[in-house]
Amino acid sequence: MHEQAFIDKIIEQASAQGEIESVFLEIGELAHVPGEELVSSFRIRVSWKIDWKEIPAQVECDCGFSGHPTILERGHDHFMIECPKCKGMPVIVAGTDIKLVSVRVK
Repeated sequence: MHEQAFIDKIIEQASAQGEIESVFLEIGELAHVPGEELVSSFRIRVSWKIDWKEIPAQVECDCGFSGHPTILERGHDHFMIECPKCKGMPVIVAGTDIKLVSVRVK
């Protein structure tokens, strides 16, 4: 479960701030691990309150389209997308990151 590597890094970064009460994460719609899976695994590891927001995927395509892609398939560590305008393969410009946005300490 490679999501443990993401969780370990978040725990390391948050813990450097002190004794943690809660964290807020932004998880991209097309991040390596779907947000629900990541947060579920995270909650098993720590007693912190974990709030999160999913950041929608954004793409740009050679046909001129810019916006949300058509997501054909989404799973653990994979996804298939296409341009909703031309059905081509767009370039992802947002929605793949996992970010620790804020930490509340006791």
